[in-house]
Amino acid sequence: MTSIADLRKSYERAELSEDASHANPLLQFEQWLKEAIASEVPEPNAMTVATVASNLRPSTRVVLIKGYDDRGITWFTNYESRKGQELAGNPYAALQFHWVELERVVRIEGVVEKVSAQESDDYFHSRPLDSRIGAWASPQSQVISGRGVLVANAARYGAQFLLRPPRPPHWGGYRLKPDHWQFWQGRKSRLHDRLRYTLSDTAGTPSAGEPVWIRERLAP
Repeated sequence: MTSIADLRKSYERAELSEDASHANPLLQFEQWLKEAIASEVPEPNAMTVATVASNLRPSTRVVLIKGYDDRGITWFTNYESRKGQELAGNPYAALQFHWVELERVVRIEGVVEKVSAQESDDYFHSRPLDSRIGAWASPQSQVISGRGVLVANAARYGAQFLLRPPRPPHWGGYRLKPDHWQFWQGRKSRLHDRLRYTLSDTAGTPSAGEPVWIRERLAP
């Protein structure tokens, strides 16, 4: 059996240069996400969300991005889950996309807030019926005695709401507003390309206008 320490991969698919990258990190992210979708990599919309609890212990989980624009990156979940509780106490979080087949990683950091009730309603009602019932059936992150609890809950709420389940009050969207991006492109000999975008301190002032991003190359 091959030792884990002996596993190696040479990254040679692409490069990431300052000249060929966008000055706005959102545009760079959009380009890479579209390329991941076009390349048919498995679940190109999957992202890791990292939060920190009040005891300073970090935790991660994988969710699905549901939107992005100048306001930030959006996903939906149970507000009473572990991540929801941790975000309520500490609104700063980090996201990571890893498109293995393209040898690319995107890391995003910033502050998180809930999206509007209307946004949450609109997305919730666009979901398949079983997913809407599932939002009621699962007491996310809580200890349950077995899978039968979920099946029974789904049957109970299905019978209660039929084809028109409302959005649960404990379920909705979050939006991370980035102030820090990193784009990583694997390169040969472990001399990877790594660009960091940091939001300028002046970007939040009333006269700032469009956000100003400082782009820098980091050693891999």
